[in-house]
Amino acid sequence: MSLRKPGLLLFCIGISGYLFPQQLAWVSKVGARSFPKSPKIFQANQYGAVGDGSTVNSAFIQKAIDACAAAGGGIVTFRPGTYVTGSLFVKSNVELRIDKEVLLLGSQDFADYPEIDTRIAGIEMKWPAALLNFIDVTNAAVTGSGIVNARGKFCWDKYWTMRKDYDAKGLRWIVDYDAKRVRTVLVQNASDITLKNLTFKNAGFWTVQLLYSHHLTVDGLVIKNNEDGHGPSTDGIDIDSSSWTLIQNCDIDCNDDNFCLKAGRDWDGLRVNRPTEYVVIRKCLARRGGGLITLGSETSGGIRHVLATELVARNTDNGLRIKSAVTRGGLIEDIYFRNSQLDSVRNVFQYNLNWNPAYSYSQLPAGYDYHTIPPHWKAMLQKVTPAEKGIPHAKDVYVDNIRATHASTIFGANGLAQSYLSNFVYSNSRFSGNVLGQLEYTSGWKFQNVSISVEKAAAAAKPVSKEVSERLQ
Repeated sequence: MSLRKPGLLLFCIGISGYLFPQQLAWVSKVGARSFPKSPKIFQANQYGAVGDGSTVNSAFIQKAIDACAAAGGGIVTFRPGTYVTGSLFVKSNVELRIDKEVLLLGSQDFADYPEIDTRIAGIEMKWPAALLNFIDVTNAAVTGSGIVNARGKFCWDKYWTMRKDYDAKGLRWIVDYDAKRVRTVLVQNASDITLKNLTFKNAGFWTVQLLYSHHLTVDGLVIKNNEDGHGPSTDGIDIDSSSWTLIQNCDIDCNDDNFCLKAGRDWDGLRVNRPTEYVVIRKCLARRGGGLITLGSETSGGIRHVLATELVARNTDNGLRIKSAVTRGGLIEDIYFRNSQLDSVRNVFQYNLNWNPAYSYSQLPAGYDYHTIPPHWKAMLQKVTPAEKGIPHAKDVYVDNIRATHASTIFGANGLAQSYLSNFVYSNSRFSGNVLGQLEYTSGWKFQNVSISVEKAAAAAKPVSKEVSERLQ
């Protein structure tokens, strides 16, 4: 079908036997099951912390956290002030409380962030610890109405300097891993963790990463990563091979994906093979950023059982986004996107199973000795065999009661000849934009009570698929 008339309105009706699930039995089970209970206070200032805006307080704050944990738990607090710190490690049964009159500033010295074993962008490797870390712990929290400003520009500057050099050498695929920028919050191998009500600013890299963990609550966070410029890869919240997670009441303005679900990359991600599953994201706002809801591009372990509902996107690049690559593998399935409003997004739906080849595919340029390169380079270069194992798949995506206005493009969807985007179901929704866009390699797409208003003549080089064209007529 070719759209040639501005203002064309399409009504899509009729799906025999289709029923959108009203209740998902697992939804009530997400989130932290416990919260630190002890009311005992451990004030960081009593352990040497000074809120003068210049003293590096990492060791003093850590002493307060350790004393709190040794006593069986409690609350670590601060007197009003501005506290500079490097990496802190929150322990089990500890609530780190950053109150309204407290400002934490991230150190701008990489030496204050010790390297740890972790995973970054789908690859396990050594990387600096985050500013706030929950590693191998349970029943812990960071709360309060204060501000954590990571002051990440020192990381952004490092990346752009390296990027220029690496691009010239044919190393675009590895520069993100070699730059080793600092995350703001890392939850790793942990359970029953709560992050609540804080404002996070200017992340050096991802703001919140939830990795290899389960039963997590992220509630009421405000993330502002644009105050000191436009930092690369400053994702909002990344749920990474984690499960039973509740994200709610958050407001994210960032320079990459706002809410992102990940599960490992290529050979290393397939080796680990841990899914992200049972995730609820609700009552949140996405401002600038790469995607209101993004699935991928790290999909190797699979992403499934996701409910995203009662969301708002304003000037976000994408509404619902799926991205992967032909070396990544994994299955995306059982995804529910409901009851949400999108205003002035670039793409309402953007699906690409062969995303960003310059970044996604690794090749060692001539002149490098494979035996002397770092281990994470070797992990990135390890071929997936058989090659078919690297083909990603996406199916069973349910879109219901979505209102999208003033979009640039409604559909930008590209499956693969080996992997069609299958059983994407749209119901009770209205989409308006400049162009309809394109759909390639789709099957079993269904529409019920959907209207599409196209403001301009279609500009896409490739039209929607024959199957979808027939359903839209």
